[in-house]
Amino acid sequence: MQAAKKQLRKEIKKRISSLTEEEKLLQSNNVTKQVLQHPKYVSSKRLSIFLSMNDEVKTDAILKQAFQQKKDVYIPKYIGNTMDMVKLESLEDYNSLPETSWHIKQPSDNDNSRPNALVTGGLDLILMPGLGFSTDGKRLGRGKGYYDNYIKKLQENGYHPYLLALAYSVQLCNEIPVSEFDYPVHEVLYSD
Repeated sequence: MQAAKKQLRKEIKKRISSLTEEEKLLQSNNVTKQVLQHPKYVSSKRLSIFLSMNDEVKTDAILKQAFQQKKDVYIPKYIGNTMDMVKLESLEDYNSLPETSWHIKQPSDNDNSRPNALVTGGLDLILMPGLGFSTDGKRLGRGKGYYDNYIKKLQENGYHPYLLALAYSVQLCNEIPVSEFDYPVHEVLYSD
C-alpha cells in the first residue's frame, strides 16, 4: 500500500510539474468559479481554506471572497505531527502571516491567541488539498496524515463538515490506493 502510494505521488508530482504557470492559473480560476457557486460554499458560515503551495490550486481569490462575504475563515496551523484550524480575521491578517519552509503563510508557532475551529463550533466546509483524487472521492495526500487526523478529531467531537477537494485535471486518477485511515472527500472540483 505505502509503495503504491509513494509511486503514485511521484507520478502525479511529475504531471503537475508539466503544467505551465498560465495553465495553473487558468485551471485555478475555473475551480474558484465552481467553488464560489457551489451550494455548500454559498451556505457555509464557517469554512477552512488551505493556503496553496505552488503545486496546488490557488485559493487566494476564494479567501478574498470569503472575507467579503463575512464568512468565518479558518486556516491550517501545523504543529509537529498535528494540524489545527485557526481563525484568520482578515486579508490584512493573512498578509501579515510569516511564510513557512513550505512557502505558505501560517501563524507562527507561538501565536496561540487565534480561535480554534474545534473548540469554537466546528466547520461547515473544508476545502481540501491533496496530490491525487478519484472522481468517487478517494484522496491521496502528501503522506503526513494531517487532514485525515483532523477530520477524525472533528468527527469524534460531533462535527461533520462537507469535504470539497480542489484539483488540477492532471491530479485525477482512475484509482487511488486507500486504507481505512484515509477519509474520502464528498466531492472533487477540477477544471477540465
